[in-house]
Order: sequence, then structure tokens, then C-alpha cells
Amino acid sequence: MAMAYKMATEGMNIKEECKRWFTEMKWKKVHRFVVYKIDERTRAVLVDKVGGPGEGYDELVAALPGDDCRYAVFDFDFVSVDNCQKSKIFFIAWSPAASRIRAKILYATSKQGLRRVLEGVHYEVQATERSEMGFDVIRERAQ
Repeated sequence: MAMAYKMATEGMNIKEECKRWFTEMKWKKVHRFVVYKIDERTRAVLVDKVGGPGEGYDELVAALPGDDCRYAVFDFDFVSVDNCQKSKIFFIAWSPAASRIRAKILYATSKQGLRRVLEGVHYEVQATERSEMGFDVIRERAQ
């Protein structure tokens, strides 16, 4: 297993666009979410979809395929119990049961490399089905 981990994480290239889109979402608030995918052929993490400022959590969930893994970051805006406007960034590791075993292993072993690049993530959610990353789960974690 150690050899498989080394092979999966060694050489994984995280494209500059991944950090750029995340930074724009975090600081400029021009995006609500960013979905990332791994291109196995080039061994690179790429931006798959970017959610505009008018898009919400439902659009993010719809952007995640039912049969393949993805990473996503979501900027969750909410009002706290003390009536303050707050924002928390969630990192979502999406690995549905219908995805290939190879993809699940590749995404699981490459996750930390992407997380290191995306500075400022507050919470992480790992989901294998949509109910594990429902809006109520996100809201509860942020409160």
C-alpha cells in the first residue's frame, strides 16, 4: 500500500489556475464555488467548473458527477447566532460509490497536495453520497 500511495501522489501537478480561482473566490467573492478534477493522463489537478456569484449550493451539488470523484470548495455565507454576517470556506472531497476504485484511490491520496495549495479552508467534508454533504450538514458545521 505504501508503494501505491507514493505512486499516486508523486508527480501530481496542481495547475496554477486552481489556486487563482480559489483566491478570487476567497478574497474577491466573484465565485461561489470551484470544482476540481484530476486528469489521469497528465497527472494534474484542473479546474472543472466555477460557480458564479449568483449560483448557490444546489448548483454545486448538481455540478458533481454521480459516477466520478471530484474536489470542490464552497464559500458559505451565513448569519451567526450573534447576528453577524460570516463566511466559511468548505473543502468537499466527493467520492461516490459508483466511481471507479482507481479514481477513489487517486483522489484520496492526492487530496492533501491540493489542500496545501488552497490556504484558508475552514472545514472539510468527505462524502460518498449526496446526503453526507447536504446543505444542513454544511450549515451545522459552520455554526
